[in-house]
Parts: sequence; C-alpha cells; structure tokens
Amino acid sequence: MSVSPTLRLTEVFLSLQGETSRSGLPTVFVRLAGCPLRCRWCDTPYSFQGGETVALDVLLERVADYGVPTVCVTGGEPLAQKNCLPLLAALCDAGYSVSLETSGALDVSRVDARVSRIVDIKPPASGEDARNRWENLAHLTPHDEIKFVLADRADYDWARQVIQAHNLAKICPILFSPVQGELPPAQLADWILADRPPVRLQVQLHKVLWGNQPGK
Repeated sequence: MSVSPTLRLTEVFLSLQGETSRSGLPTVFVRLAGCPLRCRWCDTPYSFQGGETVALDVLLERVADYGVPTVCVTGGEPLAQKNCLPLLAALCDAGYSVSLETSGALDVSRVDARVSRIVDIKPPASGEDARNRWENLAHLTPHDEIKFVLADRADYDWARQVIQAHNLAKICPILFSPVQGELPPAQLADWILADRPPVRLQVQLHKVLWGNQPGK
C-alpha cells in the first residue's frame, strides 16, 4: 500500500483570483508554507514558517469540497517543497484548471505542462533581484505568464530593459503590478500609456475588495 506524499500547508481557501489573466475567477487557493526569499514588500510573511503537515490525498479532498474548477497553488514559494510537483500533477489529473505562482528563483522546468506557471522576475527594489533564475525563461510557453512587481520608476525602467533584452513579449503574456502603498497604480498606468510596452497592468483585485486580510 503506497503512502500519500505530504506537504506543509499554510491554508486552503476560496476567493476570487486577484491577479493574472484569471483575475476575477472564483478560485481555490492552496498556500504552501516556506519560502527561501525575503522580498522587501512580501504580503504573506505568515507563510514563511509553520503550517500543518497534510497528506496529498487529504489536501485533494479539501480542494474538492469547494466544488470550484480553478485552483491556484501559491506560497510562500511552493516549489521549495519537492512534493509540490506531484500535487500539481494530481490537481491536473483531477480535471482542475491549475495555476502556480512562483518567485522565479527556483527551477520551473519540471512543473506539469498542463499548469499555467506565473513566474515573477524580481526587480532591484525587491532586494532579491540577484535570485532571478534566468534559465527559467527557456522553459516558458504562451500558456504561462511573467510578472513584474514594481516599486518605482527605476524598477519600471529596469523591467522594460529586461523585456527587450530577453524578447519576453514573444514568450508569454507580461504583467506589471504596482507595490501596494509605494507606487500608485495610476502612475504606473500613465507610464505604460506613455511608453506602450507589451504588458498588461494589473492591480490586486483581492486587496481592492478585502485589503490584506489572510484567507482572501
């Protein structure tokens, strides 16, 4: 008899997806515990440590209880747990539309091809730009998305240079998101309209609706 893999879990909850091209969709979020990064503006530091140990099959049952076809696996940094990969595959096998939110610092090449990988590229103001794993770009497809979270004009200009240098617009959709409380969304919108980079502006819908409330 096989033993189900286990994961360290911070929370499972139902909310509206607040980011990416799936924004507004009712989504079950699986937030795994642990993260090797410490981005200056992280909004989920409660996921860095702790959590409960949950068997994969039990976690799948929790997800199924919500009766929603869209699932997002997030963190923390979900790929820091080796059993994130079988979790993603199992969710796809169960028929869910699955996305993965990852920092971009860890290898995404082994993630199930059915998963939409939302990969951050960390700008200088994050304090973690040295952790960007540029090798990941070669593994991305139009099914994935790249996200830049920007704090100021220097981050914005840096991101535009990265897009050009790596020809990111030919890889997958690109998202620009302002750091809450630091870069006004309207300011970022004005820069995008002035320069017309090949990006989509996103604001975090869940924060507009509920602020920084955990489980939302």
